[in-house]
Order: sequence, then C-alpha cells, then structure tokens
Amino acid sequence: MQTSEAARHADFSAIRYAQCWEDADILVEGLNVQPGDTCLSIGSAGDNALALVAAGAGRVIVLDLNPAQMACLDLRMAAYQALDYPELLELIGSRPSRRRRTLYRRCRPILSIDARRFWDAHGASIDAGIGGAGKFEHYFAIFSRRVLPLVHRRATIQRLLQGGGRATRLHFYEKKWNTIGWRLLFQVFFSRFVMGRLGRDPSFFRYVEGRVADRILFRTRHALTELNPADNPYLHWILTGCHGAALPRALRKEHFQTIRENLHRIECHLLSVEQYLDQAGENVIDRFNLSDIFEYMAEENYHRLLDRICRSGRPGGRLAYWNMLAPRHRPASMADRLQPLDELAHRLFLKDKAFFYNAFIVEAIR
Repeated sequence: MQTSEAARHADFSAIRYAQCWEDADILVEGLNVQPGDTCLSIGSAGDNALALVAAGAGRVIVLDLNPAQMACLDLRMAAYQALDYPELLELIGSRPSRRRRTLYRRCRPILSIDARRFWDAHGASIDAGIGGAGKFEHYFAIFSRRVLPLVHRRATIQRLLQGGGRATRLHFYEKKWNTIGWRLLFQVFFSRFVMGRLGRDPSFFRYVEGRVADRILFRTRHALTELNPADNPYLHWILTGCHGAALPRALRKEHFQTIRENLHRIECHLLSVEQYLDQAGENVIDRFNLSDIFEYMAEENYHRLLDRICRSGRPGGRLAYWNMLAPRHRPASMADRLQPLDELAHRLFLKDKAFFYNAFIVEAIR
C-alpha cells in the first residue's frame, strides 16, 4: 500500500485550516462538475466539498489525514441541518455574533462522537467563530491586528476594501497602499521562516525554492488591482477577520438549501489519497479536487500518485489542483494519459480570489 509523504513529515494534531483557502468558483468551473458525478475532494475545512455538493455532484468522497479537519466539516454539516442561513454565517464568523455557543449547542446532538468531543474542548474557538480556529487563520489574525496597523490605518484598509474600477484600484494601490513600509513588512511576515513558524507547517516548504515573499507579493498586487477587493471574501477575512458582502461559494444564500438537502451525498474518510485509491478500484471517480497536496511531495511521488489517479479516474474525468510555491505539472511521460487544459486553467487563474497561489492546474483524463 502506498503511503502519504506528507503524513510522514507534517503535524496533523490540530486544526491547520479552519477554512478552505481556495476559490471554489474556479474549482467548480475547472472541474466542470456534472449532475451525479462522483468527486474526490481533499477535506481541509470542508467548504469545497460542500461547494461540489451545491454544484450537483452525486457523491463527494472527502479525504483528510487530520481528525481536527474532519471535525471542522462535521460541524459545518451539522450547522447546515440545525441552523438557518443567518445563524450559519454567525457560527462561521462571517458575521458578528454574541450567541455562537448557543448555536453550537443546537448543532451538537448531530455531531459524531469524535467531533463533539473535539469541539466541546474548544469553546473559545466557537465563541470567536469556527472559521478562525486554525493555525493559518491565527497567522492572518496576527497580521491584521498587530502587523498591518503598523503601516496602514483602519480608514486606509476600509478604502482598499471598497474597491472600484480598475483605474481607481491601480491609483489607490500605487499612491496610498504600496508604501515602503508595506513592502518591508510583507517581506518579513510572509517569509519562509515566519510563515513556517506561524502559518503553514514547516515541512510544506521542503520542495520550495526562491524567495517566498516575492511571489506572494506579486500575486497580492494582482488581487488588489486587477481583481476588485470589494468582491473578495478571502481578502476581507485576511484584513478584517470576517467576510464582507461577498462570501465563499458554499456560504452564499443561493446554495444553502441545496447543500442542506444533499448532505447525505458526502462521505468522509480519515485516509490519504494514496490509501483510499488503493481500495477504490479503477474507473470509479469523475472529478478530483486535489487542493495543493502535490507540492508537499517529491516529484517522483507526485508522478506516482498521478498515475494512480489516472487509473481510478474515468476517461473524460478531470483533476484540479493549485501550486502555491512548488511547481507541479503533468510530466511529458504521461501525455498519453493526461491532457493539460492550460487555456481554461490560465483563464480561471486570472480571476482566482484566493490570490496567494502561483498556478491553477486543470487536467483531463484521456
């Protein structure tokens, strides 16, 4: 049985991501999810698995190595059942609330025993909003509360988030936002060292070369100028600790009832992709949401897993994944089995609101 390289190096004892920091809008479009499709999705906090349900998937197989991440999805699924739509947003932290513990108590009877035990021990995280409970979110909270105020005042931040036309955004960025202080702060806080200590697991940088902060700063400029900050829920959370008027796909009102009625389509497995595919068989999965798992692997392990995915996937199926810092693309040796959909992927990447990634990859199984 093939084992996961990430499992041998990373710490999976606590919530790493309390939200999926990937844009489900481009994920769903890239995968071209069809009614009844069987989808495999990396768990994280579960938002993208829920978005696949909203897109009409008939079965969503959620995989994660971390029980804490599964507890995040379990509580979300309970919230869709037990709460109404505004209450869901309160529990997540998208909207202000003083009654999150009460909302949790309504969800609690629906939770699995393990998830109930986990969240009972994390009352402070519930009070603050479960969308802020992860290490990555704590990292952003330090940035927004302690670091960013050193270079930009609250009024400047609010003006940025109002967005506007492209010319207005470019002018504001160059004249008001892109100061020497901003650039220096960015180089320090988003360095490999600081991000590894406070944000991501240090082992996730094993295959990263070059200056991390430079790459993220380039993509941040794109998000603040080429995209409209007013429409970006991820940017709003990073800068303010909650969502603005725009919300991630799974949290939009138009998808709430569809998700609520189809939660039975989700099945969760505390397994690696490698372990699950070893038992899944061949030609059984239509769509693969693979997050950015490949950049945590040596290139030979990435190629080996791609081969296994192709055998489990149905012809015409698709896989989508992100590169944040380590480049991963289908090797030429697999040209007869995987077709890169580069034009589609690049078009989607240009509107990716989760802007810190360096590439979005979509490939079709031949």
